[in-house]
Amino acid sequence: MRERVPDDVVEDILARLPVKSLTRFRCVSKSCNSIITDTTFINKHLKLNLNQSESSISANTHSGYLLYTTEDKDGSSSSKELCTVVRNNDRTWTQVSRFEIPSFFDKYMIVAFCNGLFCLASCEKELCHIIYLWNPSIRMCKKLVATRFNRKKNERAAIGFAYDSLNNDFKILRVVCHAMFDESEAEAEIYTLSSDSWRKVVISMQSLRGCEVTEPKLGTIFGVWGPFTFYNGALHAFAHTIGYSFILSFDISDESFHEIMMPRNHYDSDTTNFTKLAEYKGLPADFVFALDDGNKPFGRNLCNIWVMEKYGVAKSWTRKFVIRMEWVWAGNFFGCTNNGELLIKNATGLVSIDPESQNQNILDIEDANWVAFSTNSMESLVLLDGGSFITQNVYTEREREEEEEEKKNSNVCSMDDLGGASGSGGGLDSGSSGDCHSRAT
Repeated sequence: MRERVPDDVVEDILARLPVKSLTRFRCVSKSCNSIITDTTFINKHLKLNLNQSESSISANTHSGYLLYTTEDKDGSSSSKELCTVVRNNDRTWTQVSRFEIPSFFDKYMIVAFCNGLFCLASCEKELCHIIYLWNPSIRMCKKLVATRFNRKKNERAAIGFAYDSLNNDFKILRVVCHAMFDESEAEAEIYTLSSDSWRKVVISMQSLRGCEVTEPKLGTIFGVWGPFTFYNGALHAFAHTIGYSFILSFDISDESFHEIMMPRNHYDSDTTNFTKLAEYKGLPADFVFALDDGNKPFGRNLCNIWVMEKYGVAKSWTRKFVIRMEWVWAGNFFGCTNNGELLIKNATGLVSIDPESQNQNILDIEDANWVAFSTNSMESLVLLDGGSFITQNVYTEREREEEEEEKKNSNVCSMDDLGGASGSGGGLDSGSSGDCHSRAT
């Protein structure tokens, strides 16, 4: 007597498989494909992966992941790649994944990523209202069209992207500012993946403080400098009025804006090269890169690291370190690792700098033009239920060969493969039903 394996057991087994296996098992049958592409299953798979990533961090099996984009020296648009390497405890690197970046992203840049999903935006005026979500592990993307505000040529759009764990949703914040000295307030809108829609929200000094603003120096918000950085459950970016600068924070769960004061006297307009917000050992930090060597441009930099030791409390800002280093361009500081090392691209190449010892470590990574650090590097099925498939002709020959090999394997794959992949002893017999529910005697 053969009995049908319960649906929840099959789903539980599938939810523990890696993304690459699941994309192959979609071809087993219509019922398998239906399970794997279902939104509920995708969310379940995501949560299990998040828990697994947290366990890996607790086990201290590695020192985090480095993500970077690179391109061949010939600069051809078909050679750009997104790479992920894991930093082993002996300070060596092991490659985890490598994806070619589709050619139609040539005019776009990565502004943020989380849980296997990348957010890309463009600085070009005609494209600044178009944003892409890209999931390289399943070769799918989603094109988002934001509001085209009636702006002058010197408008700016600051973008933030994060995962709302309380509401199990991915969200994008987009803030568009008017030209300087314009009397209109900045405008903001929020996109939620679950609803696949944008909605406008109010942002002004009055709304931030919850009362009428009487200080004349505050004025209207004319600048928000993105992309936003995410920590402590909120997105953060520098914001400016004519006579005042502060950190604009946006709580990703309750979708409220807040004002965080900057440290006093942290900025000297005569000597400061640039400033950037980043996370330092779990705390918000302001990195101020100033001129050294008698204020000579393109000489050496002084990096002042201000850390807010108690989140949201202005008096807790402390200047922790001052580091002398080679000249750094504004776009070549990429934040910090989880142990507080600065990731910088200078004349030497891509390096990490320990602010305590001020030792510089040269990273064996060439031609990187975008770099980010992450404590986890997970793949997900997000967008599988609503994205657009990226055709294989934008991928490398190596990836085409891998896909052809997967197709060959998929022609003979069965639920025996499923059982073996899940770690069970003898696997699950596919039976004769032709669906995704194996049968047992």
